[in-house]
Amino acid sequence: MMNYNEEMKKIIVSLDYVPTLLLHSCCAPCSSHVISLLSNFFKITIIYYNPNIEPLEEYEKRKHEQKKLLKVLKTKYKVNFLDCDYSHDDFVCIAKGHEQDKEGGSRCSLCISNRIGFTALKAKENNFDYFTTTLSVSPHKNAILINNLMKKYSQKFQIKFLPSDFKKENGYLNSINLSKKYNLYRQNYCGCLFSKNN
Repeated sequence: MMNYNEEMKKIIVSLDYVPTLLLHSCCAPCSSHVISLLSNFFKITIIYYNPNIEPLEEYEKRKHEQKKLLKVLKTKYKVNFLDCDYSHDDFVCIAKGHEQDKEGGSRCSLCISNRIGFTALKAKENNFDYFTTTLSVSPHKNAILINNLMKKYSQKFQIKFLPSDFKKENGYLNSINLSKKYNLYRQNYCGCLFSKNN
């Protein structure tokens, strides 16, 4: 099985310039570790596209925490923020017929695919050098699925992706510690109400 963490490190070591990176963030806690790790090597823009999160108040709360983190986290290069509309209808369409799927099943795969695909498209449209996502920080997320989807959309939109498994080398633990340090809100469900009720 491919070691995505090692593949990422090979790319970083080979860099002879500071590339731009569009980083999809699911939430501030997960992004805390990833930004800390990558901001020494990339000029990062966070894209906050998470139509799965509900209700709207929860979505706004998590987005607020993301912006708060960017104000207090010290980085070598300034991290920018690309906001997106709350397009919950996108998720409703994706989840239709999959309402009863178990957490981690087809509904989740479709949701992750939607967010990664959107990120890749925006990276291409805005001339970023690379794109990736924070989703692999979570021990509940499948790094193989995530990287396969990034590869798929990388080929579709002809833009490079940064392979990753951010939970490796204590990434998840570091995200917990950084969340405590910056007093970040840590949600107790992934995002959709199906995940909350599972």
